[in-house]
Amino acid sequence: MRLKIYFIVLLMTCLLLNAATGVAEIRLPHLISDGMVLQRNIQLNIWGWAAPAEKVNLHFNGHLYKTASGNDGKWKVILPPMKEGGPYSMRIDGSNHLELSNILIGDVWICSGQSNMTIPMERVKEKYPADIAASENIFIRHFFLPTRYNFNQPEEDTPPGKWESANPKTVLQFTAAGYFFAKQLYDRYHVPIGLINSSVGGPPVESWMSKEALKAFPEYLATAGKFKDSLYVDSIKKQDAAINNQWYGYIKQNDSGLTGTRPWYDTSYNSSGWSTMQIPGYWSDQGLKAVNGVMWFRKEIEIPASMAGKCAKLFMGRIIDADYTYVNGVQVGNITYQYPPRRYEIPEGLLKAGKNTITIRVINSSGKGGFVFDKPYYLTVADTKMDLKGNWQYRLGVAAAPLQNNTVNILYQPLCLFNSMIAPLLNYKIKGIIWYQGEGNIHRPADYHELFADMIIDWRKKWQEGSFPFLYVQLANYSDANDKPSESNWAELREQQLKTLAVANTAMAVAIDLGEWNDLHPLNKKEVGNRLALAAQHLAYADKNIVYSGPLYQSMKIAGNRIILSFNNIGSGLTIKAGNELKQFAIAGEDKKFVWASAKIKAGKVIVWNDAIAHPHYVRYAWADNPDGANLYNKEGLPASPFRAKSRKE
Repeated sequence: MRLKIYFIVLLMTCLLLNAATGVAEIRLPHLISDGMVLQRNIQLNIWGWAAPAEKVNLHFNGHLYKTASGNDGKWKVILPPMKEGGPYSMRIDGSNHLELSNILIGDVWICSGQSNMTIPMERVKEKYPADIAASENIFIRHFFLPTRYNFNQPEEDTPPGKWESANPKTVLQFTAAGYFFAKQLYDRYHVPIGLINSSVGGPPVESWMSKEALKAFPEYLATAGKFKDSLYVDSIKKQDAAINNQWYGYIKQNDSGLTGTRPWYDTSYNSSGWSTMQIPGYWSDQGLKAVNGVMWFRKEIEIPASMAGKCAKLFMGRIIDADYTYVNGVQVGNITYQYPPRRYEIPEGLLKAGKNTITIRVINSSGKGGFVFDKPYYLTVADTKMDLKGNWQYRLGVAAAPLQNNTVNILYQPLCLFNSMIAPLLNYKIKGIIWYQGEGNIHRPADYHELFADMIIDWRKKWQEGSFPFLYVQLANYSDANDKPSESNWAELREQQLKTLAVANTAMAVAIDLGEWNDLHPLNKKEVGNRLALAAQHLAYADKNIVYSGPLYQSMKIAGNRIILSFNNIGSGLTIKAGNELKQFAIAGEDKKFVWASAKIKAGKVIVWNDAIAHPHYVRYAWADNPDGANLYNKEGLPASPFRAKSRKE
């Protein structure tokens, strides 16, 4: 017993002595790990932490590099520029020994922005099954950063993560736009591509800006300063939680579909007295005005013996807002907000021959609740598909006042994402950045260009690599089409993005034809990635012969009642993609009352007019949230950017 106590005391003494003398093992940032891709043709940083003044030896690619940590425990080794290649291994020796394997030298791209960059391949797997099946490629790799924020200081390391090579399983978690971008580049140049996915759904551009960049915007900097107070942040969280708990607690306690003698998803429940409505659709359009709370839906379907007992998949489009979905009384899915598609697996043995019941409990907290139009609504078993659109029974479970959300989304505040999700990357050398963001600034588009441009310049300054390529996506078309010329925040934001091309070494992928009117997150991420890759081929890979952009407005002149428009990036010529007439051009006189205009292509220019406007001063193209039918392209198949212009007299 005494001997045991002696050894315990001795162990504790050693631990205390080690702590007191600063003995610490060498530690690496999470980015410096197995499977990493290091940037070719540039001096590289390999860095980490150790005990103060600890000697560190790094072995890589046949060379030995020596350094020592400073008084702060930090150390760094600078590797010389290297050509693409690998895989290599790396050994780091100090008080401990670290071995890294499967390292590639290639091109590293940061993938940043909001949800349309975040969206993974899993979200688009039904659209691209062949691409996923053929995704095996050890030379395309992805490192994902989980979301976190910090208002007080820049972080030195990312959260735990790992580099993963593309294959049909892992690629499902890759950023979809980023993956197709990487694949296009790899297929063309056969250089390893590393993607660092630092993106977050929702936040505006100012969330990604540093303290130094925000100094030019005192209002945003002051807001960031308020959030340095952890008590203030905690109070917001508590207030938000209290509001949500009260509202959701009320509907759960008072939902007749859950509190009766038999739940409404039970197959033995008698729903013969329920009303009916069309799905897809919204209940406020079909008899129930301005009702929030819980609405239940039921549909009986006949399953043939050939489908019975087999695994199936249920597609229920998009639902506003949350849903609990049951098949024959068994819950098969639940999504808590409106944007993700409802794609639920039905396990083997649940479907039976004859009558089957699908029940959906929909929770709607504000606005119109229901099922979004022009989305897939069907049940599928292998190659057999059963359409589920049409009449469904429905019944109100509980009505509630709209959820009052008076709090502030912490992730949407200035500075917080730069500190946590960009600052830890700054030592890691990169080829460039691809960016898809802007929806978070729609309600305040006027200052977007200034914010965005300053962010790009500041990131470049902090990375200390000069003006590396910065490629971004212009916002896609979205929302209901308008049959008359109108004002549009979406169009204004696109204009701000177009202005940002004035920043050196930037390029913009126009996506005005890649959106979906009913979805903030369009599925066509392959073409987004391809267009970003075209921009990269031009800017980052010096392929000056490639047509990498659609037509961009250059200038206008007035000739009588005609406006003559000139464009850059016309490639081998301007063309009309669909139909015989150019659409979505509008003009106005001095009164600024816009009307639709005729337009034609002549000698590499576009001539626009309306016989009712004798003295035109203003012109717009595709100036709308969703400029349906906009069809000015170059012959290489790339769309013209939306724009507006005015005569010099104005």
